[in-house]
Amino acid sequence: MEPVDRLVLEPEEQEWLDLARVWIKGHFASDPEDAYSSVDGKLAVVRANLAQGWVGPDDTWKLQSLGIAMGDALAQDLMLDWVTIDDEFGRQPALHWPGTSIVCFPLTMIAQRIEEGEHVDIDTMYETTRVQLNEIAFSGDVE
Repeated sequence: MEPVDRLVLEPEEQEWLDLARVWIKGHFASDPEDAYSSVDGKLAVVRANLAQGWVGPDDTWKLQSLGIAMGDALAQDLMLDWVTIDDEFGRQPALHWPGTSIVCFPLTMIAQRIEEGEHVDIDTMYETTRVQLNEIAFSGDVE
């Protein structure tokens, strides 16, 4: 993995995020840019997709797109940056807490659980992740 001070979002991963956002924003009846601009708007579209069963365990790309929406909400809430991580598990977009070594992989957080047949409560998942990232960042134990 690259040193954290040199992490950037590569063009290929930027394109992936942009395509996912187009699909996500397509769920809004009117003014998708405005609707997606708030943390609540981002979480609402994820919540609706999960509650209505519009995505299933075989819809990996769509599930990862929901993870991107949750990641966008976390990025907005905690001032995180999207970066590309290339490690032993492959290459994918991740969230990075600037100035630290903290990275988070929201793309797979929803997908893995749905694919394993688990129920996902997006509000609980979001809040738990947000609290844990804050605790790690301010624990004094992170680079």
